[in-house]
Amino acid sequence: MRSYRKAAAAAGALALGGTLFAFAGPAQAATTNATPVATVTPKTLPAPKGDGAKDICKRLPKTEQRIQNALNRLNGPNTEVGSVARLEQRVDNAKAAGHTAVYSYLNDRLTYRKSLVPTLTQRQNDLKDVATWCSSQGLGTSTAQ
Repeated sequence: MRSYRKAAAAAGALALGGTLFAFAGPAQAATTNATPVATVTPKTLPAPKGDGAKDICKRLPKTEQRIQNALNRLNGPNTEVGSVARLEQRVDNAKAAGHTAVYSYLNDRLTYRKSLVPTLTQRQNDLKDVATWCSSQGLGTSTAQ
């Protein structure tokens, strides 16, 4: 058991030393104007061969449900966490308390949250057209009506 611990400690020390040496290399290279040995090139992916229609049709019911859940939450009462009404209440409370910084922050969040409703409604309408197309192509069923 002891030899295992010694070997593990030695391996850890070597790894730490190698890491420190690796960090020292670029600093020295910068002072000597040496060119880097290895350059990192970004990984490129091949261009898409299609529009992903089959996968979109496959995920359509879950996407529709996710959008509907988000709209239900946004349009909920002020007791619903994440609703526009609840955030409006918090904005009003901050204004009444004279917390100007909090009021400004919450009001900006409210503006964004209100903008989500028409965006999600448009996506929901677009998905109805996609569901019709998917059905006509035989690529899946959906819950859109």
